[in-house]
Amino acid sequence: MLVLLLSLVDPRKSLVAAMTASRRLHFKRRAQDMFAHGYSNYLNRAYPLDELDPLRCMGRGPDTADPNNWNINDVLGNFSMTLVDSLDAIYTVLGKAEFERAVNLVVRDASFDQNSRVQVFEVTIRMLGGLVSAHLLASGEAGVSDAVIAEYKGELLSLAHDLGRRLLPAFDTPTGMPFPRINLRHGVLDSEVHDTCTAGAGTLLLEFGTLSRLVNDPIFLNVAKRSFEYVWSKRSSLDLLGNTLDIDTGVWIHKLSGIGAGADSFYEYALKAHVLFGNPEYYEIFQKSYAAIQLYNRDTSPRKNKLYKNVDMDTGNQFTNWVDSLSAFWPGLQVLAGDLENAVFAHFAFFSIWQKYGAFPERFDFVGKVANIGHYPIRPELIESTYFLYLATKNPYYLEVGAVILEDLDRQTRTSCGFGSMQSVGSLNLEGRMESFVLSETLKYLYLLFDEENIFNTQQEKFIYTTEGHVLPIPRSHLHHKQHRKPLSQSSTKSCPAYTPHLQTTTYTPFASQQLHLPVPLPDLAAINTQIGNPIHTSLDLLARADDYDATTCAARIFSNGVSTAATTAVAAAAGLVFENEVMYVQQILDFLAERDAVWAVEVVE
Repeated sequence: MLVLLLSLVDPRKSLVAAMTASRRLHFKRRAQDMFAHGYSNYLNRAYPLDELDPLRCMGRGPDTADPNNWNINDVLGNFSMTLVDSLDAIYTVLGKAEFERAVNLVVRDASFDQNSRVQVFEVTIRMLGGLVSAHLLASGEAGVSDAVIAEYKGELLSLAHDLGRRLLPAFDTPTGMPFPRINLRHGVLDSEVHDTCTAGAGTLLLEFGTLSRLVNDPIFLNVAKRSFEYVWSKRSSLDLLGNTLDIDTGVWIHKLSGIGAGADSFYEYALKAHVLFGNPEYYEIFQKSYAAIQLYNRDTSPRKNKLYKNVDMDTGNQFTNWVDSLSAFWPGLQVLAGDLENAVFAHFAFFSIWQKYGAFPERFDFVGKVANIGHYPIRPELIESTYFLYLATKNPYYLEVGAVILEDLDRQTRTSCGFGSMQSVGSLNLEGRMESFVLSETLKYLYLLFDEENIFNTQQEKFIYTTEGHVLPIPRSHLHHKQHRKPLSQSSTKSCPAYTPHLQTTTYTPFASQQLHLPVPLPDLAAINTQIGNPIHTSLDLLARADDYDATTCAARIFSNGVSTAATTAVAAAAGLVFENEVMYVQQILDFLAERDAVWAVEVVE
């Protein structure tokens, strides 16, 4: 029988204090320092090449010696990928002066007249998205006056327009779905493959649609819309989408249906295209696809891992025993959709995987409770969801999650000249790769989590983020479409009301000015940790972090032996030593004891 001994500090100390202003500023500066470390080393050691090699402290571009090295050549095309992808992040984290300097470098040096065969999807979300977002900031069209560059004359938009035109030949297929790759100088090569993934064909609307609006040419939006709608037309009778299909015939090649790699951002753009363009048709697609995912992919068994499983698109039967790291974007999307309760549970499950390794493996086997693909390229998805959950709930728990992630990243991936991908979670062996999204998303979202005064936080209802984290302003004419979606902003202060769990007993309130929610009820916390293979108490210590004592003071401890009835008495005794409104938390423990037939003891630390 398991016995959990939960140590409570003196309730008159800062057991559940919200993160203090000084501590939040500490992590804000840490995040800014990490961003500056990666960015300055890229500029000084790698620019104008596409990426920084953080082990050899030098730049890298396409692998010309091996044209089939898709891992490199799909994204690197001799167009200064990292700088372009990070332009709006540079403004967000480092400010106007550095943003202007970066824009001038891109205007001076960037060109898409390259003999480079690149992936349409990656170049769209990283390069096209980076250019249109930075153009909107620099020109003033984003409504951020501090970002306006006086001498800017639309050069970034001209680059984006040129890139868009070079990508258009990829859409010349019977179905309208684009070829997965294209040569920027020579177009689609005769040897090009004819299959694409759901995300590759369905994640182009925001960038192409924004480009159409800016250059007053509907062709870009039209091709992206046709491709997106064709993919949706191939859904199964269950409203589920597969993973890979033939661009000529539309026949599904791989029928795995999930929210991770190969499909993730299709659902994201169904909702975000509605928000950005005000078209209810996109929202109807999102509603149907979301309902199907909640029905067939979500783990609905009582107190299991709350993860979203891969299933067969035709039957809804489980397809694999793993989830991938890209799936961790899902709670952030659920926040935008207004489904906070499921977002909270899904996020806790994903963060439990992070807690197991101090990183997020590319694939995690939830049956074997092991990482079956341990690589971690410093992906942003979990951090992104943490950020949006904090925006929506203002629960300081998510600040503590961000602090854990920041510490883990800085400790495990920092090198003398950047941040290196982890070869395998749990080891300190790094790869010589710092992908552009480390700056454009991962470190940007970490910084925004702690910078409450940032304009993208104080006016967050005016912007939408692309799947690559590029900020786009929502046209004012579309801000009134609230009858079609649940908006993030519902209060007079333009920030979401704090999420209140159905089980109020999970709330600690020792002082009137301090409130912190355990993200999920204790039984679910224990069950999720058990399913992931963590100690049952994992993440409880985040509730006890403060400036004046060791966070582990309040950590839960597990013992494998039983205890006498004196332990049960200790629970009751503890109730007399805490404030009246904390007694409900003790009752929550007792209820859990009865349900699990376990004995929980609460020990008060003097």
